[in-house]
Amino acid sequence: MKVVKFGGSSLASGVQVKKVLDIVVSDPERRIVVVSAPGKRHSDDIKVTDLLIECAGQHLEYGEAVELENAIVGRYDNIAQDLHLPESVTEQIRTDLHELLKGDKSNPERYLDAVKASGEDNNAKLIAAYFQSQGLDARYVNPWEAGLIVSNEPGYVKVLPESYDALYRLREQSGIIVFPGFFGYSENREVITFSRSGSDITGSILANGTKADLYENFTDVDAVYSVNPNVVYNPTEIRELTYREMRELSYAGFSVFHDEALIPAFRAGIPVNIKNTNNPAAEGTRIVNRRDNKNGPVIGIAGDSGFCSIYVSKYLMNREIGFGRRLLQILEESGLSYEHVPSGIDDISIVLRQRQMDQDLEDKIVSRIYEELHADEVKIEHDLSLIMVVGEGMRHNVGTTAKASEALAKAKVNIEMINQGSSEVSMMFGVKNKDETKAIQALYEEFFSKATVLK
Repeated sequence: MKVVKFGGSSLASGVQVKKVLDIVVSDPERRIVVVSAPGKRHSDDIKVTDLLIECAGQHLEYGEAVELENAIVGRYDNIAQDLHLPESVTEQIRTDLHELLKGDKSNPERYLDAVKASGEDNNAKLIAAYFQSQGLDARYVNPWEAGLIVSNEPGYVKVLPESYDALYRLREQSGIIVFPGFFGYSENREVITFSRSGSDITGSILANGTKADLYENFTDVDAVYSVNPNVVYNPTEIRELTYREMRELSYAGFSVFHDEALIPAFRAGIPVNIKNTNNPAAEGTRIVNRRDNKNGPVIGIAGDSGFCSIYVSKYLMNREIGFGRRLLQILEESGLSYEHVPSGIDDISIVLRQRQMDQDLEDKIVSRIYEELHADEVKIEHDLSLIMVVGEGMRHNVGTTAKASEALAKAKVNIEMINQGSSEVSMMFGVKNKDETKAIQALYEEFFSKATVLK
């Protein structure tokens, strides 16, 4: 059995939904279909999820948002008309959305979650109706009905273990199940959404729960590329990579797959195949537990901007028991999470997302480090990009770091910091934001193709 997920671009119009039907019926093993909300139809379009967020915000502030409400229903109506579905399908979506928007606003966070989740929920109902209209044995299944129960934790939603036993019973149902992505329910039946692009997470959870043989994730590209194709011309396609490699690349800016989505499938040992809705015959990219390292030490390069570092220097820091713990405690008490902690004998740098701090908080943190840790120097470096060089083969290859550093030096990119993970699957280089593109291009040319024509 296969669980198959379709992203927003695959469901943005009636034409796209017809492609989805063809893909599903071409393989009888595709029995669970996870859907996103309708995405962009063209580059200037707006995703339905974004419209819903804006609509919920206006309702919270003003009590109504008639134009946005009509625009949202209009998106579904356009798809329904393309698919020759009866008007009752759209009218039911209009009624459900209106009732939801007029609902309980006493908890704005839960209200926003419920409104956001309606994008996927209504799309699943529409697509199930279309499948049925084409003579398929198909039905919409709600996450509560299926037993997808999640924790109610701020910032990080986790599936409760008992959900997996409940989800396994989906195997017993006949026909095709159309399942909305992006959300589950708390134990008291409140809608809880995953982070953005969370439909990937839903698909992975269902693959784990139903013990599927394969989780197929359909998007709008033929494969995962070794580097962002907007940065390097015609980059190499990746045919196979490991979960750890994909996790590292997703963290550093690869947008094909949500970085949390791999965890449930990884734990169950279920391979993932990323494929293209517009070109389903393409082989795609498989994500597996292990692979043969035949491509050299590096499988991919990714970069992400918007970081800063807190540099702390103190003589004999290495001999001071508890220094690192007390430093991180200052960040914890300030409500900050960190990404990396490169360190030396007498100094340490903490890399974190820049958007977490304003100037007042920065000043407060610097003062506390001086006063409580008696540091010799504290400095905050802004506007950093993190470049990740990723590959399982690096563990068995000598000189990868030297090659990367030399490539950056030739491109006249100054390395602000460098850190290699203990797993030896990735190397992180910190550079200034302005040098990010140049750094990625230089590293790609070094590890993939000396003859590559760079943009």
